[in-house]
Amino acid sequence: MTNATAPAPAIWDPPAAVRVRGALAVVAGAGESVRVYERFGRRLAVDGYTVAAFEAPAAADASAWLAAQVHAPRVLVGSDRGAAAVLALAAGGAPVDGVIVAGVPVGSADDAQAGDAERTACPVHLGVLGEAAAHAVAAAPAIDVPDVAALGRVRIPVLAIHGGADAIAPFSAARDALAALPEVELVETVGGLHDALNDASHRSVAATIVLWLERLRAGGVQTPIVREIVR
Repeated sequence: MTNATAPAPAIWDPPAAVRVRGALAVVAGAGESVRVYERFGRRLAVDGYTVAAFEAPAAADASAWLAAQVHAPRVLVGSDRGAAAVLALAAGGAPVDGVIVAGVPVGSADDAQAGDAERTACPVHLGVLGEAAAHAVAAAPAIDVPDVAALGRVRIPVLAIHGGADAIAPFSAARDALAALPEVELVETVGGLHDALNDASHRSVAATIVLWLERLRAGGVQTPIVREIVR
């Protein structure tokens, strides 16, 4: 059922000359509209992934949209409260192939009230956050990160990206909470802040995501496609 209080998703398709390699459904963070993920969606689309962004109250709609996509892998992506929402969906058995979370809301600070400078050091993203269009239409639900037992039920690969200098949700707290996941790859953005998908390291984060997606697409994130040879 479509959430009547949330707007339609924003969708970015790969260019016509690029073969579709999978689909991502992004669930926005607290107070964010889909505008916040335009840069992220466009960048992943260029690499062949169809990306749709949903406001946090429409997390169930994101899962339903993803299930209807023809091309696999089908991956849920969430930032901040959106990260808690997609982890809950995965723990509940959502029919997806993987999950990507960023800025998991594990700190004591109220993420919905955080200042923009606590969220990102990227000047372009700061400009986006200052736009009226960046603010959500509907209030984000107060979603907690699933407990240890629930996270233990997530049987699909998870890529977690978290800022090493995140003052809203400290990296150490995120690491401890995510340790309950059976298959998780935790990536730290060195000196990074809370909006890990849109911080100053957004290019490197997008590249990390594409590499992970390509491994997932090839049949397993544990099997490398490229690797460094130490001499």
